Amino acid sequence: MKTTNRFFTAFAAAILLFSTITISAQDEAPKGPQYVVMTTLHWNMDIEDFNKDEWKATEKEYMDKVTKKNEHIMSAGFYLHSITPDNTELVYVQAFPSWNAIDLASKRNGELAREAWADDDARKAFFDKQNAYYTSMHSDEIYATMANAKAVNEVKDGSIVYVRTSHFNFPKDGSNAEFNETFKEYVENVTHKNEYIKGYYPMSHAYGADGREFIEAYFLDSLSDMDKMFDKNGELYNAHWKDEAARKKMDEKGGKYFTGVHGDAVYSVVPELRK
Repeated sequence: MKTTNRFFTAFAAAILLFSTITISAQDEAPKGPQYVVMTTLHWNMDIEDFNKDEWKATEKEYMDKVTKKNEHIMSAGFYLHSITPDNTELVYVQAFPSWNAIDLASKRNGELAREAWADDDARKAFFDKQNAYYTSMHSDEIYATMANAKAVNEVKDGSIVYVRTSHFNFPKDGSNAEFNETFKEYVENVTHKNEYIKGYYPMSHAYGADGREFIEAYFLDSLSDMDKMFDKNGELYNAHWKDEAARKKMDEKGGKYFTGVHGDAVYSVVPELRK
């Protein structure tokens, strides 16, 4: 991985004005991470005799000596392609307590790296080895955390993350209050009650290519639990909104805040590479 990927430099904060309403993230966000940086990397397919265990050992060394000691990074982890359009991709995710912490973490990473590999040649050799696993192509997106998350307590071998990317719509008759109330009601009565969902993290665009993005990351114990999750969601939805009229009203109220277009991706969790 190129060192610039890890030593992420924060962009200047951008204020986005959305037609008549703004989908609010930070106003409702709970204590904890406020921003999430997702770096999409790509494997170097020209490596001969690629050994996944050696890659894990290399990244674990960096995580133990740098990432885990960086007080500005609240959490971090690697997620590998499982069901995505590009089998060469993997995603490195870091969570931060503030916008300023992104820049502070970058500087602290440099300090910790110099402490861990005090010898210039040794440090260069390590980063050359680490960087060799990836191409120079990468992309970064920054998301703001939202309220109603469900914290994952444990990940294990076989755990996956199902990522759903939707797009906000900004109706003239909408409001932050109505969106937040509707979103909270759904999550509390469906997502949080679904035993197959081990963790849930909603996020909205903060800096990146598409200001309409709404990301939902669902942690599941296995790929086979995805169908069970969807079935259970339906059961819980029908249990809370008990008649057709109530369900229709909820669908109309919540649905107007989204374009109806969404994308799906599945990544496998690397339990050894998590802070």
